[in-house]
Amino acid sequence: MTTFVEYVMLRETLSVDVRMFKLQTKRESKGKKRNKMIEREAKFQIGEVVKHRVFAFRGVIFDVDPTFNNTEEWWMSIPAEVRPKKDQPFYHLLAESDDSEYIAYVSEQNLLRDTSEQPIRHPEVNQIFEKFDGTRYSVRVNNTH
Repeated sequence: MTTFVEYVMLRETLSVDVRMFKLQTKRESKGKKRNKMIEREAKFQIGEVVKHRVFAFRGVIFDVDPTFNNTEEWWMSIPAEVRPKKDQPFYHLLAESDDSEYIAYVSEQNLLRDTSEQPIRHPEVNQIFEKFDGTRYSVRVNNTH
């Protein structure tokens, strides 16, 4: 079974150039489904420290989805007037606010680079990342086989 850290390491390896691809099979040609490759370029990278544009929290990115990839229930729980578009990268963050640490799922349009140069205090940061240079973490080298 793959551990959380191994999963993140695999995702970092696969998205090292931060280009995301989504395979879609919605188009049909002469009765046959055709695959269309859609390219998405993410603005932020794994290990980068970001903050939310509206809400008072920040975090480090540990995974990226090329487009929305969560439940419809989660999507509908966002008030319609602030609900982001689904057709953009969404980021998984080890997040922190003034009083707690948690995992957040945030659209690209709602993120900004964090310029505080402060490390993230989330307890899982050291399982995934190591060095922090003030703007981003480097991914911890996986020593397992």
